[in-house]
Amino acid sequence: MPLPTSVLVTVTGPDGPGVTSVLFAALTQHSVDVLDVEQVVIRGRLTLGVLVLCPGDAEELQEAVEQAMSTVDVHVDVEIAPSTGPRASSTHAVVVLGRPVTARALSALARELAARGANIDSIRGVADYPVTGLELAVTAADDAREDDSALRAALAAVAAAEGVDVAVERAGLARRSKRLIVFDVDSTLVQGEVIEMLAARAGQEAAVAEVTAAAMRGELDFAESLHRRVAVLAGLPASVVDDVADSLELTPGARTTIRTLRRLGFRCGVVSGGFTQVIEGLARELELDFVAANTLEIVGGVLTGRVVGDVVDRPAKAVALRRFATQAGVPMDQTVAVGDGANDIDMLAAAGLGIAFNAKPALREVADAAISHPYLDAVLFVLGVTRDEVEAADARDGLVSRVPIP
Repeated sequence: MPLPTSVLVTVTGPDGPGVTSVLFAALTQHSVDVLDVEQVVIRGRLTLGVLVLCPGDAEELQEAVEQAMSTVDVHVDVEIAPSTGPRASSTHAVVVLGRPVTARALSALARELAARGANIDSIRGVADYPVTGLELAVTAADDAREDDSALRAALAAVAAAEGVDVAVERAGLARRSKRLIVFDVDSTLVQGEVIEMLAARAGQEAAVAEVTAAAMRGELDFAESLHRRVAVLAGLPASVVDDVADSLELTPGARTTIRTLRRLGFRCGVVSGGFTQVIEGLARELELDFVAANTLEIVGGVLTGRVVGDVVDRPAKAVALRRFATQAGVPMDQTVAVGDGANDIDMLAAAGLGIAFNAKPALREVADAAISHPYLDAVLFVLGVTRDEVEAADARDGLVSRVPIP
């Protein structure tokens, strides 16, 4: 008895009702087994690929399919080949983000992948707002399957040269299993640095900003920098803390990000080198599950210029992430951390996925993914959530997902 023959049928043309049903009706007449199906529609143009196993005469099947598809005004290609094994799963997901993503950038990334022996299995769009996002399913060469650091570094270098962002993750269940995310606060979840806003009330904003910048670059120990900056607040009335808290502005896309992740069952939190008294209201508003931050000392309604308790510095941020994961019952490989400064290095390194958000070079070098656009919802696209999924969920709740971008 002859072995079944694999047949690849590719249909292209204007999309419309009935195209798929006509194709599968023709295939049904020849008792084929369906091995794989992929379909995409771009601006009304359909591409539909079906891989089948034909037990009978493959040439008769080809003739029947061509005749059937001519009735719905589409083009069909039929490729007959010996039977093949099952399709191997992609090893990595490569997400490319840009505003815009140019053909040149995509070409450069594709060349780098090819040079490293990696094959692009498929490409899908994940976002058209506020950035363009493309997700490449990639099968990497053997040397990148256990250690993908070299692949990640190479693609990151190409992306930086081409003005786009890139994230490289292992494909499969591990990518879809993330359940806990923590954000840095200053210049990540909110715009600006809280300590500088407080220092402005004391007329010391410029001096404090200089110390902050050195700390974020990793040039100054964070705990030392914190004590130096908080000292200038001595004598300020405690009411300035409330004033600054009321003036906080979320990073564009922050509400969308938290809202969407909570819908997906994520536990969400913040780990901040800032101050509990400033961010606790925001944490309640966003319904965050976890908060770790420093506490300003207030005596008699006046700031003393000191902090109370242990300092939430670089090592403490990683400790807080692990504590939150334990409390949530989430393994560390299912955690995500997002930050922007050198004091976030340990936290991002400890997380299952570390995302640098408009970050200093010291953090970008160790992060799994780097985002250089000022929209926090780009984090969702790195996680494999599409813009269409976000907007469909928002629409059900009567929310508007898009606002004009200058």
